[in-house]
Amino acid sequence: MKRLFRYVTLLLLMALTTETALAQQPKIRQQHEVKRKETIFGISRMYGITIQELIDANPEMNAPGYELKKGAVINIPWSKNQPQAPAGDQPTASSQQPVAPAKLKNEVVDVRNREVRVGVMLPLHKVNGDGKRMLEYYRGILMACDSLRANHISTDIRAWNVAEDTDIRTFLQDSKAAECDVIIGPLYSKMVKPLADFATEHDIKVFIPFSINSHEILVNRNLMQVYQSQTEQNETVIDHFMERFSDSHPVFIDCNDTTSQKGTFTFGLRRKLDAKGIAYKITNLNSSDAMFFKSFSPTKRNMVILNTGRSKELNAAMAKLNGLRLSHPELRISVFGYTDWMLYTRHQLENFYKFDTYIPAPFYTNLSSPRTERIMQKYRWNFHTDMMSALPRFAITGFDHAYFLLKGIHMYGKNFTGGSGMVGYTPIQTPLHFERIGNGGLKNRSMMFIHYQPERSTETIYF
Repeated sequence: MKRLFRYVTLLLLMALTTETALAQQPKIRQQHEVKRKETIFGISRMYGITIQELIDANPEMNAPGYELKKGAVINIPWSKNQPQAPAGDQPTASSQQPVAPAKLKNEVVDVRNREVRVGVMLPLHKVNGDGKRMLEYYRGILMACDSLRANHISTDIRAWNVAEDTDIRTFLQDSKAAECDVIIGPLYSKMVKPLADFATEHDIKVFIPFSINSHEILVNRNLMQVYQSQTEQNETVIDHFMERFSDSHPVFIDCNDTTSQKGTFTFGLRRKLDAKGIAYKITNLNSSDAMFFKSFSPTKRNMVILNTGRSKELNAAMAKLNGLRLSHPELRISVFGYTDWMLYTRHQLENFYKFDTYIPAPFYTNLSSPRTERIMQKYRWNFHTDMMSALPRFAITGFDHAYFLLKGIHMYGKNFTGGSGMVGYTPIQTPLHFERIGNGGLKNRSMMFIHYQPERSTETIYF
């Protein structure tokens, strides 16, 4: 009897385990034969599912080097957010496209209770560098929308190819533009004024993602500008340098770079040090080893600041510091750098770690992080190409911008200001937090120190 009981119990456990495993598998809605030039991203949008739902239903897509090929037959699952057809029902042709809910004429629905309507007005073409970069940025926006949909946030994207030689006012005549909750763009300064006026008229947010010189940010409350001028960045970085390294001994090294434009930063920092009564030393790469050594403190941490962003002079400075460390291993030396130096990370990484280097930057692309590797892989799957080798990666910038912006609008509606902590999104590459400029728009104030620590780890310090 006991043996029979154990046998029945084992059968029940096996049945329950099988039932649980089946319940966790994606429920297949239908199959799809891949056509020429179709992508994972395009197919997922066609059926109103997320990329991850499509991959979960087709485990072979997780294989390294997987490519979607014409003629392949893939499974299309039911989305977790879609009502499923009763067992035995066959999907109709109309069920292959996500259907937007019907709207009454002139109906006004709070954006927090519907899809976020997003306009993109950027040069989206392959004619020149601007277009290629913005096309990649736009693809990042699309990937963010896909990820937001997995978190039950719906978006409606409308995009216009607004090239440099076009008049943006012709695109603003499109009735779809006035329906947007936010417009991402423009890329060119001359287009800001007409777009800002349009935004005021229709109460639309305008999110300006890249370098723009326009007076409108000072007077128009509908604008959100990501870009910070070099002067603004210098002021922020100097303030945080003074706060974080107040107990260090600054050493400025003149690298004899006649093309350098870093004097604005070094002079500004020296003025702040003088005002605080903090002593510092100035030396030169051509100084003798004995004179060079005299500029360093034997008791404090020495914070070394160069006056160049160029690779040639950086190499020479690192060689000089390595020689100093060999003859005086007791010295504590840290190096404070510039965003430009990220271009040389591959060649300077060992020196960055060795000299406890801090690099101020508005972004950081950690190519070895799992999140960066994952989004680069998904980009390759979706668009059959790699991201451009640029700093920052434009697709990741688009992803970070769109995820932060659209989630914020979904949460707060028209009250979203992008202030610190409002969204709770950890960026992959590009942090954001905005502050109001007087009675004008909102400007991004986010910066970071990327800290290369001697134990060969990298710390990101947000401020």
